[in-house]
Amino acid sequence: MSQKKFNLKLFVLLPLVLAITIFLWAVPTSFFGIEALTATQQRVIALFVFAALMWMFEIIPNWTTSLLIIVISLLTVSDKGIAFFCNPDAGVLVSYKSLMSAFADPIVMLFLGGFVLAIVASKYGLDVTLARVLLAPFGKNPRMVLLGFLLVISIFSMFMSNTATAAMMLALLAPVLSALPEGDKGKVGLTLAIPVAANVGGIGTPIGTPPNATAVKFLTEANFDVTFSSWSVRMIPFVLIMILIAWVLLQILFPFKAKEVVLNIRKDERKRDWKTIVVWITFIGTILLWATEKITGINSNVVALIPLGVLTACGIFTKEDIKEINWTVLWLVAGGFALGTCLQGTGLAKVLIEAIPFGDMNIIVVFIVAGLVCYFLSNFISNSATAALLIPILIVVATAMEAPEAASHDAFAALGGTQAMISFIAICASIAMLLPISTPPNAIASSTGMVSTKDMAKIGFILGVIGFVLGFFWLTKIFPFEVL
Repeated sequence: MSQKKFNLKLFVLLPLVLAITIFLWAVPTSFFGIEALTATQQRVIALFVFAALMWMFEIIPNWTTSLLIIVISLLTVSDKGIAFFCNPDAGVLVSYKSLMSAFADPIVMLFLGGFVLAIVASKYGLDVTLARVLLAPFGKNPRMVLLGFLLVISIFSMFMSNTATAAMMLALLAPVLSALPEGDKGKVGLTLAIPVAANVGGIGTPIGTPPNATAVKFLTEANFDVTFSSWSVRMIPFVLIMILIAWVLLQILFPFKAKEVVLNIRKDERKRDWKTIVVWITFIGTILLWATEKITGINSNVVALIPLGVLTACGIFTKEDIKEINWTVLWLVAGGFALGTCLQGTGLAKVLIEAIPFGDMNIIVVFIVAGLVCYFLSNFISNSATAALLIPILIVVATAMEAPEAASHDAFAALGGTQAMISFIAICASIAMLLPISTPPNAIASSTGMVSTKDMAKIGFILGVIGFVLGFFWLTKIFPFEVL
């Protein structure tokens, strides 16, 4: 970060955010115009705005903001907080155990298992081996190589961190780029294939990206049965359609000059021993268990801990490997869950919904506005943070509209109801990829120097519009949740 940007954030934005937060915290509850608003609910409003602004401007690292949210919540709105703030007169208090449990939420464990698989896959050469095998069928035609990268990256991103997938595939892409002639626009297309496929591919499974996990968490808590397989069966076809559209667009915008390209991916030469066999069996077995959750009855969150248990017991995943886990992502997600707990636990979410006449609004407008807000925010702040901010509120909005006594019940149900809306929000978070700062895969692609911000924004905007429209119709009309 440049010194000028650092000074702007520290001496201008930080005081501004603190001033807004303190103002919202200190004004009389009547200021908000919400009847029966309690002191604890007002504090959560201030905390919500603080989190949104801090995540948006990244004045401090996003995961640090998440930790602050948990700490401040424990001190000011929990049943074990500061006595001056946390007393019966302040309103309903949140259980401190529920706030602390955000660090070990089952969804956090799901991601932990995913990180472990990604680390051992790289450590034992599964990533290189799989990439070499999966790309080989696409031959030497540059257009088919591009399709190969898009498909392989999207598949990896369904089960691994998008960031790890992008970094891995970037290394495999280097020899391909060097084989293309100077000035070939196809190089730009191949480089952009990495963030495009990583971002879109993550939509395919509940563990593909944090917004998916957040959506599944809140849908499950609202008594909707969303399993690993039911999500994947619905979303993987959507991903494949988006990948094919991206393939065509990249060829149109960045056509290849070369007629042939040779994939030069070095075969992994490490000795195959019993540990490698265990890693392969564990990797494949975990994916199969995730995909057959309805058959086995084993929850996907429980399955995620199986590789951790097996691989540590065998000495394959060591204490040094633990350091490679992306703890910042886990803590970022935990902070979002804690904020959602505050919204629900203090009754603020319900109060806000009752204060806004959602039942009188056009249902399609609610879908579109919610999706646009999510898409806009996700281009400037973490997709995880965006989902963590919006989904806890929208899940309450959606369930209220779907209630049998609500005037909007029939119209909302016809569009797929709560499941469709929340899943649509998860899609909107993932298709936001306009800028290098929008997602880590975008930043990785930008770091090559091959891609300009203009080129990234061009493909990002077009795919964003297509993904937004297709996602809406896919979940409400083409493949609604009543199917399967």
